[in-house]
Amino acid sequence: MSDGFSAEERAAMKERAAELRAEGKKGAKKADDLQAVLDRIAQMAPEDRELAERVHMTITSAAPELAPKTWYGMPAYADAAGKIVVFFQDAGKFKYRYSTLGFQEAAKLDDGDMWPASFALVKWSPEVEKRITELVRAAVS
Repeated sequence: MSDGFSAEERAAMKERAAELRAEGKKGAKKADDLQAVLDRIAQMAPEDRELAERVHMTITSAAPELAPKTWYGMPAYADAAGKIVVFFQDAGKFKYRYSTLGFQEAAKLDDGDMWPASFALVKWSPEVEKRITELVRAAVS
């Protein structure tokens, strides 16, 4: 696993927030939402923070149309209508033994009469990144 966001990644996120603020009131709201997500991730325990950072990078790369925002104090990603599609709940939030990647009703993951809507996330790996990418892309398709 990585040591979290690189200096280059942090700089790019700050630049993006500045670009959003420059767009005016609507852009400033998006920038504030992004900053709230980054601040929430920064507050997590180291193991949770590393997972959350990787989840954030994967979701924003796989589905740039989703807008980062906090939802019940968790990093979340909303569609153009403002509906939460996917969220990350760190293990420390409720003292669980694992973090959770969850999908809300707006996610297009329907598969018959029953399908998974949340996943335990314990450790980052290339396989985990690939699966999250697939799920997020399907959720917004």
